[in-house]
Amino acid sequence: MTAREGPGVPGCSSMASTIMGALDSAHLRRTATIHPLRERGFMNDALPPTARSTRTERRAEAREKARALRESQRKKERRTLWIVQGGIAVAALAIVAVIVLVLTNSVRPEGPGPRNMASDGIKIGTDFIAVTTPALPADDVPIPSEPNPAGVVAIHIFVDYLCPVCAEFEQENVELIRTLVQSGAATVEYHPISILTNLSAGTRYSLRAANAAACVANHAPDQFFDFHEALFANQPEEGTPGLTDEELIELARSVGVTSTLVDGCIVDQRFRSWVQAATERARTGPLPVLDATIGGIEGTPTILVNGELFEYRYPFEQSEFAQFVLEAAGDEFATNPTPTPTPTPTE
Repeated sequence: MTAREGPGVPGCSSMASTIMGALDSAHLRRTATIHPLRERGFMNDALPPTARSTRTERRAEAREKARALRESQRKKERRTLWIVQGGIAVAALAIVAVIVLVLTNSVRPEGPGPRNMASDGIKIGTDFIAVTTPALPADDVPIPSEPNPAGVVAIHIFVDYLCPVCAEFEQENVELIRTLVQSGAATVEYHPISILTNLSAGTRYSLRAANAAACVANHAPDQFFDFHEALFANQPEEGTPGLTDEELIELARSVGVTSTLVDGCIVDQRFRSWVQAATERARTGPLPVLDATIGGIEGTPTILVNGELFEYRYPFEQSEFAQFVLEAAGDEFATNPTPTPTPTPTE
């Protein structure tokens, strides 16, 4: 039976149109759901501009960090290089300064010698009073001391205050010399030199001690005999630093030196150049000693009595030196025997 079309009942063609319209609407809705990006102009798996922009920024940021790190490393390397170069430059300047100081000191011109040592020595007579003389100008030839009165023996002793043999001679004979000088029977002339300068652990004690002796001769000559004796009584061993300048000053104080000028003279080594020149003159000669029988010294101690060389035997014996003094003085000394010191009154 064929259906009939009637009022309110849709026909087949109308139904088909309705169905097709519905299908088209659904298709459109599904297409919009499945391809939302297509409406925005994107296809397949391509990233949106914001995603690409974020990745680019991260790469740029990483490159910037790497660049900054490299720049920081280069700056650090430059600072390290500057520090190393600066340290080398400072060290080089310090070395140059030391070299200049050494060269300056080594070529420092010789100044005037000490007063009371015009003969490169200090002459001490009765009551241990020194014979005064003017300072020896630089490069001048030393002048032998005036001859003694008849019957007064002239003893000359060249010493190095680091010389152990000198100390032994001093220890054995100092009382005899003291008696002869104090009584007026003899004068003693000490010639400090420095031939052992390099035997004191770098402190140049031999030179400094001779300079200290020259300082005392210049500023406190009448205390020289006691200072000379004290230097040997406190002699350091060879190879040791020896006394410091402060200790030399204290030693001078201990024997009655009161002049504060001695302090600066010792510390400044005022007569260092003079000591070096006097040492060279003593070695090469001629010696500033009247009637000297030798041209120059070969070592210390070198002792002359009235110009005659005392050829001592070792170990020292006081009697040997006393006998030599008598023989060197000859008949003149025999007719003017050594006075006996006046005893000190006792209460």
